[in-house]
Amino acid sequence: MNFQPGNLDNQTLIHFYRSLLFPRMIEEKMLLLLRQGKISKWFSGIGQEAISVGATLAMESNEWIMPLHRNLGVFTTREMPLTELFKQWQGDITGYSKARERSFHFGSKSHFVCGMISHLGPQLAIADGVALAYQQRKEQKAALAFTGDGGTSEGDFHEALNVAAVWNLPVIFIIENNGYGLSTPTNEQYACSNLIDRAKGYGMEGVRIDGNNILEVYNTIKGVREYCIKNQKPYLIECDTFRMRGHEEASGVKYVPNELFELWAQKDPIRNYEDYLLLKGILQPTEIENIRASIKEQIEHDLAQVMDSTLFTPTIENEVQDVYAPIPENEIENLEDLFQPVVVKKRFIESISDALRLAMRCYPEMIIMGQDIAEYGGAFKLTEGFVNEFGKHRIRNTPICESAIVGASLGLSLEGIKSVMEMQFADFVSVGFNQIVNNLAKIHYRWGQNADVVVRMPTGAGVGAGPFHSQSNEAWFTHVPGLKVVYPSSPADAKGLMIAALADPNPVLYFEHKAMYRSVEGEVPEAYYQVPIGKANFISKGTDATIITYGMGVHWANQYQTENRDLSLTILDLRSLAPLDYEAIEQAVETTGKVLILHEDNLTGGIGGEISAWIAEHCFTKLDAPIMRCASLDTPIPFNLVLEKQYLANSRLHETMQKLLSF
Repeated sequence: MNFQPGNLDNQTLIHFYRSLLFPRMIEEKMLLLLRQGKISKWFSGIGQEAISVGATLAMESNEWIMPLHRNLGVFTTREMPLTELFKQWQGDITGYSKARERSFHFGSKSHFVCGMISHLGPQLAIADGVALAYQQRKEQKAALAFTGDGGTSEGDFHEALNVAAVWNLPVIFIIENNGYGLSTPTNEQYACSNLIDRAKGYGMEGVRIDGNNILEVYNTIKGVREYCIKNQKPYLIECDTFRMRGHEEASGVKYVPNELFELWAQKDPIRNYEDYLLLKGILQPTEIENIRASIKEQIEHDLAQVMDSTLFTPTIENEVQDVYAPIPENEIENLEDLFQPVVVKKRFIESISDALRLAMRCYPEMIIMGQDIAEYGGAFKLTEGFVNEFGKHRIRNTPICESAIVGASLGLSLEGIKSVMEMQFADFVSVGFNQIVNNLAKIHYRWGQNADVVVRMPTGAGVGAGPFHSQSNEAWFTHVPGLKVVYPSSPADAKGLMIAALADPNPVLYFEHKAMYRSVEGEVPEAYYQVPIGKANFISKGTDATIITYGMGVHWANQYQTENRDLSLTILDLRSLAPLDYEAIEQAVETTGKVLILHEDNLTGGIGGEISAWIAEHCFTKLDAPIMRCASLDTPIPFNLVLEKQYLANSRLHETMQKLLSF
């Protein structure tokens, strides 16, 4: 192994040795504790320490790193207290994730380490968002993200690298090529000679290095970091290494040929670097013994401090409280300048557009991203003219890669920048689903990091657009703790809910019905105002029956009331589907005792089933009839307008209402 110290002095070289040895000795202790049953799981990075340690040493301490399972060296080199790490691994309530996560599924904002999720690809796009924040602020920084050889097979790898290249972002992507994705060897993962060959395909530079040589890793990444910052471009690094343990300890290593272990044992990053320091006289054998003894003493001391996990009694209140980040007081300066005592008639689309314009002025760093949203103004022209006012650096056309853009939005949030991501159609969210339900939704609960992201979801039928441009999929997300879901029905609510969503530090799915864009008009205050998320609105209060609904269902209910003036209906517009306003739902039940739940979504699995169950459980004595649901058919939504009309819930509203009134 050829070590090239360059300008590094002996003290620094010794510091590198300690940094390299520290995670190895921690791991050796953790494997012992695992065998003793004192921890439940462990993903080993033994044999790969030089990559984690060298990369972290090469980055500035305030630059974000996105590590994975085998990157203990990132956490230790960032000087996260060992006592706190031990607490985390033991599932202690005082650990980084408050006993909610295990091993390396946690992060720390103060150490600029972003917690991973088990899905390996999504970390890469978060680095794009962090790098975009650096770029917007003209900071001399780069972001760094790890992936493994197996992770390069995921679509998120392609999306993240492509976005970084197209947007010229200062991101360093590191592939730890250790030969196996669990038990699958690399020859079953990819067909190119080397993974670094892919760099050219994205229009970026790349290099393949010896991942077991700490000085080669450090010097390479130090130089690459300078390149990324100077040129505002990404870079791909493939580190050759080997996994000396199983995927995780329970996996074993029987699938790995013995000769590979023998070969890579000769390339051990610590032993080789230690031999180099001895050969050059930088360290003496006694000094190495002393370093090892001091590290062992520290490990034993820190472990003794926390060996017995803090006993605690869990409370439902604490668990529920941490699902969402708390909403701060309004931090917008000169807010009074935005209040104008003027009410004007606006179309639905105009009210959303107005809200976004106001927010872009209130939050000078806020970014809107989506396909065709800049000069073209978006598929529905909702952002038309925005690029002229705010510039292309804030109104950003994106490649067709929903997952990476959601991930980039989360990266912006790590740096405190709000963002709005437009799904061109709500239907397309399926290819960004993982980022939303596993990254955005869970991050605050997992390690206290907020996800200040609004995802716009143009949705709904009535325009004959068929199964992939008209489906209602809001119920997919109401099941996911950590997400907020809003669905306005009027221009005034559309504006107020958008402003509220942008003020909220939690991820908000904002559903906007396409058929309402230009067909629904109403009075809208010109002021900057919020409609509280989680508060329903009574459209009317009647005596004969109650319709609980939202979105287009509100207009169907209003039309039904107009056509049936002999009826006296209570109509409740939910406005927010997560969280639901149960107090208002209970009041709506009490007004008539007869409840019809109406929504455009399919019947099975729709939000109506949840509301119906809640009413049956909590308001049973207030009911005078069975709860009725009126929803769309349990089929994909058809293209033909005649078939679409039959599909939609509105075609069965009268029949369902008459059935309800018959009791």
